[in-house]
Amino acid sequence: MYRAPVDEIAHALNHIAGLNRIIDEGLAGDLSHDLVEAVLREAGRFAGEEIAPLARIGDEEGARWRDGAVTMPAGWRDLYRHWREGGWNALSAPEHHGGQGLPMMLAVAALEMWNAGSMAFAIGPTLSMGAVEALEKHAGDELKETYLEKLVTGEWMGTMNLTEPQAGSDLGALKTRAEPAGDGSYRLFGQKIFITYGEHDLTDNIVHMVLARLPGAPAGTKGISLFLVPKFLVKEDGTLGPRNDVFCASLEHKLGIHASPTCTMIYGDGRFGDTPGAVGWLVGEENRGLACMFTMMNNARLAVGMQGVAVAEAAYQKALAYARERRQGRAPGSSGGEMSAIVEHPDVQRMLASMKTMTQAARAITYSCAHAIDMARLTGGEEVAHWQQRANLLTPVAKAFPTDVGMEVASLGVQVHGGMGYIEETGAAALLRDARIAPIYEGTNGIQAIDLVTRKLPQAGGEHVRGFLAELRRDVDTVRGSNMPELGETAENLDPALDDLEAATGHLLRLLDEGRVEDTLSGATPYLRLFALATGGVMMARGAVSAGDRGQARLCRYFAENHLAETAALKATVTEGAESLRALAGSFIGDQA
Repeated sequence: MYRAPVDEIAHALNHIAGLNRIIDEGLAGDLSHDLVEAVLREAGRFAGEEIAPLARIGDEEGARWRDGAVTMPAGWRDLYRHWREGGWNALSAPEHHGGQGLPMMLAVAALEMWNAGSMAFAIGPTLSMGAVEALEKHAGDELKETYLEKLVTGEWMGTMNLTEPQAGSDLGALKTRAEPAGDGSYRLFGQKIFITYGEHDLTDNIVHMVLARLPGAPAGTKGISLFLVPKFLVKEDGTLGPRNDVFCASLEHKLGIHASPTCTMIYGDGRFGDTPGAVGWLVGEENRGLACMFTMMNNARLAVGMQGVAVAEAAYQKALAYARERRQGRAPGSSGGEMSAIVEHPDVQRMLASMKTMTQAARAITYSCAHAIDMARLTGGEEVAHWQQRANLLTPVAKAFPTDVGMEVASLGVQVHGGMGYIEETGAAALLRDARIAPIYEGTNGIQAIDLVTRKLPQAGGEHVRGFLAELRRDVDTVRGSNMPELGETAENLDPALDDLEAATGHLLRLLDEGRVEDTLSGATPYLRLFALATGGVMMARGAVSAGDRGQARLCRYFAENHLAETAALKATVTEGAESLRALAGSFIGDQA
């Protein structure tokens, strides 16, 4: 059973990402170290004692659809009610709308624990949090007054409606239309697919955030607007009115996250209401919907990165427990006639060490991204721009690398279990199935890599990323002078990893300056992994030295001496791989035999 690693989470928050600075400098008001510890421990208790026990039921029963209605698995309605009553939905929401106003760092730490308990459960409230931020930043006062408080408290849940059958990552191709009704509202018509928690029985109302086109809107992404479309219309006194003309036509049958209802939503076919058309209200300006939706998407990307960390942590815990119990063969140096626990075999130890350290590196990056988001909100003057650029730089890495790690670690978890890992009974396979979606949704990891190299590296003419690399160099100098024997050759391995990262970064920036976009994109995905490995290694070492933690130092050493050798190969792929890809690419599209 999952037990939240509260001490490790607190270490990453304080000694790697910088929450201690936010608290000590009073940037977060009255937030104290004692309150942070209390929140983390209660969140960990809730995840381990209330969410995790229902994960298997959710996986086996799944969400069920019948005649447009969706029923959640046994126990999940009570689970959501307990979760909402605990105030967890309001953790980082604005205080003036009923939230607690706590830092994003604390919210993502809690998200890690919710997702480790059950990824299928945690993804629903995550979308509500994104809807809250989108409305807070872009909606008019009337919409805020009607919807925000109930979304903040979790009494109602929110969704994000982007994808259509012909418009996946290319939102410019979407066809859902919105027609002005003449009274300030709009009528929406169209179909959306892959809508997470688009229909369920956890809340009385569901607030859909829907991208659609107005009449005469420009083609492509410049002609998209954002609309709020509730499942039930809301009366002037705040109570629920008639059903809106939107419904769930079916649920997808998925590889994993079975309890998360993935819906096909139909807007405006006349099933509900006197006249066809789902009633909606414009959020933000006409034809500026994508900018509004990105408010949700950027936070959702960090939240999905947390899913990767969470699944990796849960898979590691499960594999470690099994390795301590399972006996097979005789480990080197064992005596007597009994078989050894497989945890005593070096190859199993290697797998467990890789699972542990890759999870730690992913956690360091995601929490550091959350720290940058907090600093952009809590500081002033020139610091705001600096921290916003830092959040921009880290967001695609914080989405892609941890979700790749979640897959890798969950796969290793199955391997540690051996044949039993392939059997559903152990739960190792369920984690692998759940993990597979995270590198795909909220922008595939390939799209994150494109975003990193084409939009985030060139920020401030490339000066921000160069400044970031200089910060990492200073951290390595600190590690080198720390005199902690447990670090071994950590600094000596971090230096060449940063050399590789600097060389690859300079190469891509030069390609961009020269307009060689195809060559730039050819190296985007290996560059993101190179960036993450070098950055994660330095961050882990920074935390170990800052805390004087010998256990963390040993983890850093393993990561540096066993995983950072990969950066040299990645750099070569980034700087030298484009030509060989071009030579082969024609065969994929039929230009060559």
